[in-house]
Amino acid sequence: MKIAVVHEWLDTYAGSERVLEEILTLYPQADVFVLVDYLSPNQRAFLDGRRITTSFIQHLPFARKHFRWYLPLMPFAIEQFDLSTYDLVISSSHAVAKGIIGRPHQPHISYVHSPMRYAWDLQNNYLVGGRWRSLPPRTLMHYLRMWDTRTANGVDHFVANSDFIAQRILKTYRRSAEVIHPPVDTHKLSSVTDKEDFYVTLSRLVPYKRVDVVIDAFAGMPSRRLIVVGDGPDLPKLKARAPANVTFAGHVSQEAKVRYLQQAKGFVFAGEEDFGIALVEAQACGTPVITFGRGGAAEIVVSGETGLLFDEQTPEALVAAIDRFEQIRSFDAHYIRLNASRFGVARFRREFRALVDRVMQTPSRGTTRRAVAGLIQRPDKISSSRDRSVPV
Repeated sequence: MKIAVVHEWLDTYAGSERVLEEILTLYPQADVFVLVDYLSPNQRAFLDGRRITTSFIQHLPFARKHFRWYLPLMPFAIEQFDLSTYDLVISSSHAVAKGIIGRPHQPHISYVHSPMRYAWDLQNNYLVGGRWRSLPPRTLMHYLRMWDTRTANGVDHFVANSDFIAQRILKTYRRSAEVIHPPVDTHKLSSVTDKEDFYVTLSRLVPYKRVDVVIDAFAGMPSRRLIVVGDGPDLPKLKARAPANVTFAGHVSQEAKVRYLQQAKGFVFAGEEDFGIALVEAQACGTPVITFGRGGAAEIVVSGETGLLFDEQTPEALVAAIDRFEQIRSFDAHYIRLNASRFGVARFRREFRALVDRVMQTPSRGTTRRAVAGLIQRPDKISSSRDRSVPV
């Protein structure tokens, strides 16, 4: 079976690349198509040396550092891939990958990390600052929404990474989606019961992650220590507002990240995540999670048992949650890790392979449509009896 896997871009190894890695583990014969490939050599091991097909954006000026500038060209670019010789197309999509053009009887499974956040419900979170509030970027988002909705018709089977994203897919495309949670390497993480007296948050430092809420909360709790792990464009601004009890670790190695997660008394997060791999990783380390209770977090954290959920993205709500957390102090590290094991790699492989097998064993819908069309074109084949009808 010839399989094409379409992924948006390769510039770093993050959550969506973990999904891509497991898909390629299941189907090592698959060919990979991306808009651009600038992944560094030390992050390419999961690609196993396979050749990656890229789009014309790969060769445009300044694309290596600023390929996102070419967002207006991405829908056109993704449509230029010729996948006509493949038996199955799998897209890993959070922007335009699901928009590939396939043949009528060629199954297309789209694993959706999220519909385009910046074009839909999170548009105003992204279009911040004077120049981004102007008419041109908002006009672009308008046309991206129309393209995104239209190309949903080319997907045969939607897969969502969480119930939260399945609801987004239903709201955006009016399509149902099967939920298969992303793979998390819980088996590589170990639980630590001897915690130190600090909290940790870990994320890319961008506006929608709401690290500012966490920092402002700890500004009101000077006796409690916070370590911020991660890097991003908001780092200077966040450092400027941070009090003395907040420390920035920046970008750290995988080993250092695990140590922070293992040693912290609690993992704190205020963003609304599509899923929340870091929330699972923290629990796999036996660390309870205090997080905003909307999005994927509600599916990951058992409030009161593996952490606490709070209802508003405000410093006051987070402070109140940490106060409750300090009063409980009876979280079972073993049970917390057990909860995280629900999202392991083996489970993802089992569920995704079962989906693909089911899709490939389903008769082509085109056969039924041709049969019905033939009956409609040849009315002499239809009984004139009033009590009989043609199923449509």
